[in-house]
Amino acid sequence: MNKLIVALVAAVSWAAPALAEVRIGIIVSATGPAASVGVTQQRTVSVLPPKLGGQDVRYILMDDASDTSTSITVARKLITEDRVDVIVGPSLTPNSLALLDIVAETGTPMISLAGSALIVEPPVDRRRWVFKTPQSDAQMASIVLDHMKRRSIKSLALIGFNDAYGEGWIKVMTALAEAAGIKVVGSERYQRTDSSVLGQILKITSQSPDAIFIAASGTPAALPQMTLADRGYKGVVYQTHGVANNDFLRIGGKALEGTFVPAGPVLVAEQLPDSHPAKAAALDFVRRYEAIPGGGARSTFAAYLWDAQLILDRAIAAAAVKAQPGTDAFRIALRDAIEATSDVAGPNGVYNMSFTDHLGLDERSRVMTQIVNGGWRLVP
Repeated sequence: MNKLIVALVAAVSWAAPALAEVRIGIIVSATGPAASVGVTQQRTVSVLPPKLGGQDVRYILMDDASDTSTSITVARKLITEDRVDVIVGPSLTPNSLALLDIVAETGTPMISLAGSALIVEPPVDRRRWVFKTPQSDAQMASIVLDHMKRRSIKSLALIGFNDAYGEGWIKVMTALAEAAGIKVVGSERYQRTDSSVLGQILKITSQSPDAIFIAASGTPAALPQMTLADRGYKGVVYQTHGVANNDFLRIGGKALEGTFVPAGPVLVAEQLPDSHPAKAAALDFVRRYEAIPGGGARSTFAAYLWDAQLILDRAIAAAAVKAQPGTDAFRIALRDAIEATSDVAGPNGVYNMSFTDHLGLDERSRVMTQIVNGGWRLVP
């Protein structure tokens, strides 16, 4: 009998018990070159709900310092040591792409906070476990091209990050511009950590383009535009939705005046018509975020994290009916439930995930804005 008891105790000790709470690992770039992106998401963690889907939630926050290798390290820790049920993040496209193998191998759902469509398309194999909340480059690029056509832009030059984010944007913008009959007269790259882009700017401005598109994000995206202002460029300048926060405005200052930026509705929440499906959620988020001590003004990057918890609130409720948090079965059920999420209205739009779409946003997720008097103005 004693041997049987010992064997049963050993078996129970070996089999790790299911967790009574849902554990959510959050990876953001709160330091490093992309700090202006990640620090707003870091602040948002303080106002996330203690329960999602009726379940107690524990948030485990990690800073990857804007570094892909650090993202891999902290993701492995979250999965193997902290035994998280889902990862939210990372903040950046290269860092998110670096985690595709890890989350697929371990069967851990991930909701990225980064922009590139490459993170979730196509949603098969490794990407079957991956979702995201920010609008993709192709979605935002189309509204930029529509605006360019309305302004009768005939020639375009591009400069962007020499990484997956910049390359993805430049590829999409080049194809759309050429299809629209807009001549691309130059295309340059730079590193997020560069302190000068004068050589690249001289090359593209020598072609006298009607417009210049900057395929970058965060405060490093201000560098090319400040250089353009120093060189006296008088054409139209466009940025990506990856600059939509006030740190970008602070760094760029007057050099940014007049810039056109596609963005999520939350950036201009008060200016939206009452009929816009994101307005109520956007105003609610702005109220919560701007009440955080030292939080500063709203940020679309922070709102992407808020959108993720809205999706998880729905998905966790569905998954908890099928399995207990902390188990492989729960993570599988959670992945399936995220994929089946529909009609979730967040600050950045309405999410309708599906087997073929792991973003689920449509044209209601984007608006065109212009930087006017150091602020964001909705462009009709």
